[in-house]
Amino acid sequence: MRLRALKYLFVFISPAVVLLSINIAGLWSYFALFFTFLLIPACELLMKSSITNMSNTEEELAKDDRLYDYLLYALVPIQYVILIYFLNRVSEYNLATYERIGMITAFGISCGVLGINAAHELGHRSTWYEKMMSKMLLLTSQYMHFFIEHNRGHHKNVSTDLDPASSKYGENLYSFFIRSIRDSWFSAWHLESEKLNRSGHKFWSLHNEMLRFQFIQAAFLAIIFLFFGWIPMLCYLGSAVIGFLLLETVNYIEHYGLRRKQNNGLYERTLPIHSWNSNHPLGRILLLELSRHSDHHYIANRKYQILRHFDESPQMPTGYPGMMLLSFFPPFWFRVMNSQIEKYRLSLEGNALA
Repeated sequence: MRLRALKYLFVFISPAVVLLSINIAGLWSYFALFFTFLLIPACELLMKSSITNMSNTEEELAKDDRLYDYLLYALVPIQYVILIYFLNRVSEYNLATYERIGMITAFGISCGVLGINAAHELGHRSTWYEKMMSKMLLLTSQYMHFFIEHNRGHHKNVSTDLDPASSKYGENLYSFFIRSIRDSWFSAWHLESEKLNRSGHKFWSLHNEMLRFQFIQAAFLAIIFLFFGWIPMLCYLGSAVIGFLLLETVNYIEHYGLRRKQNNGLYERTLPIHSWNSNHPLGRILLLELSRHSDHHYIANRKYQILRHFDESPQMPTGYPGMMLLSFFPPFWFRVMNSQIEKYRLSLEGNALA
């Protein structure tokens, strides 16, 4: 079982690639972009997916193995090391504009693939220090409200029209960006306001976590400006935007066109059929099993290392990096995924009749 955990050492390939891109500069500053959205998708097209699940005994052993946790925790200081190195590099006056842009994309990928993805896993944990690490990672993308909206909003309303992070059938990625970013932020304020009302605390108080998040994020920007100047601060903001746009792209592909049934005004329980799944191996490892998303929404507190495949889950034709790339081109996305949805609906109808 310990050997099985070691495969997740490959998650550190992403920060290594980002550091390489930032360090070498030149056209190499775009290597993280090439690696994430061209090399990985190309490899996954040639690799077979695996639907194998752990046995119950293996699952119990893996669930309690702290090595999986330590690998996850290590991503927090790594993200901050990359941030400081990035800020130092973009402060250099001899860099060409195209090199800075390449570095911005590299750290943006670190924010999205490394920072927010690990924050997502940590945000579902129960201890105070794991939740704190989640918020620290979200801070690097200026997206701390995700901690509130995702855990208290998205998981409750997923695959319904009440959820801003669940994309609709026929909705393109760019329209989804506007709706999800805007409505998720407002949803987080609403959810926090409800929590304050239940606990008897005032909106304008330190008990309001959304207020604290805004102050922390503004203070973080001020610190970067004071220590590094306005150009690195703007470069950082560019990377943060890339980071949360990558998150929203993942949101878009995870639930596209899937909806829970409604009976007597109540939605059915979230099931494995309400999230798109991918068992392609590289994406699974590099994204800490995020692509086994059906099980994550079925039982939200299952740790990444024990997420399962379900035969009834809708399956993506390739891994998450490739599907994210496809979503950037709506006509091709609709051609592939609308067809997948129709096939999946027909299979569900066939199973219901059998």
